[in-house]
Amino acid sequence: MKQYPYTEKKDTRSGFGAGLAELGKTNPDVVALCADLTGSLKMDAFAKENPDRFFQVGIAEANMIGLAAGMTIGGKIPFTGTFANFSTGRVYDQIRQSVAYSQKNVKICASHAGLTLGEDGATHQILEDIGLMKMLPNMVVINPCDYNQTKAATIAIAKHKGPVYLRFGRPAVPNFTPADQDFKIGEAVMLNEGKDVSIFATGHLVWKAIEAGQALAEMGISAEIINIHTIKPLDAQAVLTSVRKTRCVVTAEEHQKNGGLGDSIAQLLGEHFPAPIEMVAVNDSFGESGTPDELMKKYGLETPNIIAAVQKVMSRR
Repeated sequence: MKQYPYTEKKDTRSGFGAGLAELGKTNPDVVALCADLTGSLKMDAFAKENPDRFFQVGIAEANMIGLAAGMTIGGKIPFTGTFANFSTGRVYDQIRQSVAYSQKNVKICASHAGLTLGEDGATHQILEDIGLMKMLPNMVVINPCDYNQTKAATIAIAKHKGPVYLRFGRPAVPNFTPADQDFKIGEAVMLNEGKDVSIFATGHLVWKAIEAGQALAEMGISAEIINIHTIKPLDAQAVLTSVRKTRCVVTAEEHQKNGGLGDSIAQLLGEHFPAPIEMVAVNDSFGESGTPDELMKKYGLETPNIIAAVQKVMSRR
C-alpha cells in the first residue's frame, strides 16, 4: 500500500480562498461575489486586494446568482460564494434557468458541505447538493479532497468555459496531495493500485479510503483506491478499467446515497460492466447537530465503515 504522509491538517475552504486570491493576481477577468459570508468562505484576501472586483451582496443568494450570470455577458468570470446549502437548494431555480440552461460561465463555489458543518445542524448541512447539481445539463461538479487540491481546482475552473459547481468544507483534514499538482477536470487520480477491490472516494472520504486501504493491506486485501474529484464529467475509463480488474466496488462520500458519486458509478457499471457495489454514504436521512467527528461516526462515514463495505462486497463477487 502506497504511503501518503502529511505534515498538517488544513480546511479545504482555505484552499479555495488561496486559489481565489491567486486568480485575483493573475486573471483580471475574475470577479467574486459573496452572500454575507466572506470570512467563512476565506474570500477576505481577494476582497482586500481587489476591492473593485469583489461584490458583497448580503443575504440575497438568488440575487447573487442573477448578478453573476449577468456579469458573464460582459466577459467576466464570476465566482460566487456561500454555504453549500444556500449555494444550491435555496437558489436552484436561478442556477437552472440563468446559469445551466443559459450556459453562463459562472463558478458556484460552496463551502460547509455535508455533515461536517457540524453543530449548525440539519438546516445548514446539505447532503443532496451533488445530486442537484450533477442532474443539470452543462454543469461540471467538482469535490476535491484536501487544501492543495481545492486550491488547484479553484485555479483550474477559471480556465473552463461554462458552469461549474465546486464543493468544499469547513473542518481541517490531512493535506496530502502535491502543492504543485496539475488539476485536470474529469481526470480521476490513482492513489493506490490494487487487484481485489476498487474503492472510489471523493472529498473528505478520500483520506478515510487511504486509511482503510492501509488496514486492508494488513489483512491481505489489495485495494485499488481512486480519488474521484470530478463527479461530472465522470472519468468513465478510469472506473471501468479498475472494475474490470477487481470485479467489485466500494464508493465513499459525504453525501446521500441517492444522487451522489455511488449513483453515478452504479449507473456506469449497469450500462457497461455490472459488478457488485457497496456505497458508504448517508442512507436517506437528514443530519443533526453535533461535532463533525460524532456525526461522521453516527452516519457511518468512517474508516471502519469502508473496511466493512469492502469485506461485504468481496463476499458478493
